[in-house]
Parts: sequence; structure tokens; C-alpha cells
Amino acid sequence: MKKCVIGGQAVMEGVMMKAPKTMAIAVRRWDGSIEVIRQTLTTVKDRVPILKLPVLRGIVTFGETLVLGFRSLMASAELFGDEDESIKPSKFEAFLADKLGKKTEDVLLYSALVLAVAFAIGLFILLPALLSGLLRSLVHSNIVINLIEGVIRLGIFLIYLVLVSRMKDIRRVFEYHGAEHKTIHCYEHDEELTVENARKYTTLHPRCGTAFLLIVMVISIVIFSFLGWQNIFIRVLGRLLLLPLVAGLAYEVTRFAGKSDAPFIRAIMYPGMMLQKLTTREPSDEQLEVAIRAFVEAAGDIIENEGGSRGAEVTEGCIDCGAAVTAQAGEGISKA
Repeated sequence: MKKCVIGGQAVMEGVMMKAPKTMAIAVRRWDGSIEVIRQTLTTVKDRVPILKLPVLRGIVTFGETLVLGFRSLMASAELFGDEDESIKPSKFEAFLADKLGKKTEDVLLYSALVLAVAFAIGLFILLPALLSGLLRSLVHSNIVINLIEGVIRLGIFLIYLVLVSRMKDIRRVFEYHGAEHKTIHCYEHDEELTVENARKYTTLHPRCGTAFLLIVMVISIVIFSFLGWQNIFIRVLGRLLLLPLVAGLAYEVTRFAGKSDAPFIRAIMYPGMMLQKLTTREPSDEQLEVAIRAFVEAAGDIIENEGGSRGAEVTEGCIDCGAAVTAQAGEGISKA
């Protein structure tokens, strides 16, 4: 029987799991209970079939995943609740609630998304362009200077992950990230979804969004190296315009790699797997319990239709947890 892929993302004190048609978020509340929300998902690809073509499907998936990632983070914060109910909203939050009513959450969500995207553009596109420009007088080859810019971008990305992984709150998220991966491994290995079974698996997974982001970086280095050397505005604009194409190509690479266990493919994915040592941590049994609950809520119907089987054939690439790295930046900005 044809099986489907379940993807996921760590959120605030919990995990979001996404099946093809259903998403579930499970969160460990401050009182120790597990709160769950479940909803049906739709995608623009179902309404516009041409968007299911290679590369285009990756562009659409990445965009939808980014928005879903932010919504999941916001929802997890509400599910977690707060032990201290005496805490009142700030004057700014009260002002927005008074003026916008029920639309307040959407305004805050998309404001955080815009800030996160602006932060990512500034850090990973504008800054490398500026730094490489300082070396232009020493490097006369356009290809070489663009390659240098790409290496600088990759270096900034790695430094960013190292610094973020040292933050206490983010480490908690990365523990849930590990719980998500262990749960999916357990499903893919045809085992019953229990804490004991999931615990023995690795926190690293070839379809992780961290690996996807590294592939994005590598592909961008290759493509951008042939763009020539223009003024800073044209260079930044050109890279932004090509970013959807880069994401679409990276999606296809990740999707293909998820279907193969060939030594060559494993070698290509190895750096991305090792990078997950920064973005995942060993989870506790309580965190695994949350991840399993989210998985069952999202994929319960699928598991039942499979007759109890837990195996999974990769039919779609999963870049869901890649949104977490970018989304966490936006969450931090929105709380500042």
C-alpha cells in the first residue's frame, strides 16, 4: 500500500505534526497536561495543478510551510497558557485589541513574519554582500568574488546556528525537535509508537529542514557565482528574486535524497545530518510523549487505514522543521 510522509516542527513546549491533509499541535502545558489542537489543511497546489510540477511545488511548499510554522508557534504559545493569570497585556497589546478586535492576532503574526524575513534578508543576503564588497579591490574575477560572498553567507549561517543553540529557550525547542525526529523514525521503522520504541532512535533525520537550509546555501553559492558583479542594490535584488528558484531546487534535492539510501546520496546529505547536532537535542520521555501525541492526532486516520502499519514510503519531501530556525528569529523579535 502506498504510504505517506508525516512531517513536523518543534514549537513552544511542544510539537506540530503535519500529514498531507491534517495538522496537529500538542503542547505540554505549565500544569503538566497535554493540550492538542487539530485542523484540516489545504494547499494552493490542489487548486492550481501546475504548481505540482518539479521546482514549482518546492517553492509553494516552502512558502506555505513558513506561514504554517509561524501560526504553529503562535498557537503553541496560547496552548501552553500561563500559571500567573494576573499578568495583564501591555498597553500596546491593549491598544491593538481595542482597534482591531479579533484581527489583532493576525496582525501580530504577520508583523512577526515580516520582521523575521527582513532579519533573514539582512543577515544572510545584505551582510555577506557588504562584506564581500570590501574585498572587491583585491579580487578581480566575478565568479571568485561571488563564491567568496557565498562562503561568507555559509559562515554566517553556521555561526548563527551555534549562537542560537546556546540559548536556553531555544535548547528546549531543539529537544522537542529531537523528539519529533525520533517519533518519525519510529513510524518509518514499522514500530509501535511508544516512548520506549521512539527513545532508541537518533535525533538526526535526512528530511530535516536544517539539512534543507544547508542545501539552499550550497545551491545559492553555485547559482549566484555566475550572476556577475553589480552595485549592492542590484546584487541583493537579484539574489532575492532567485531565492524561490533556489528553494525549489533544494526541495527537489531533499525529496530525491529522502527516497534513496545509496552511498553517494548519504555522502551528499552527511553535512546536513551533522548540522542537526546543533538543532536537535536528546528529548526527555515527557517530550517524546508530546511528539507521539501530535503524530497520532495528525496521522491517526492514515495509520488506521494502513491496518496498523507504521512504515512510510517517501512520497513528498519534508521541509517543515526548516521553518523553525527562521520562525524562532521572528518569535524573538516579536517578544522584544
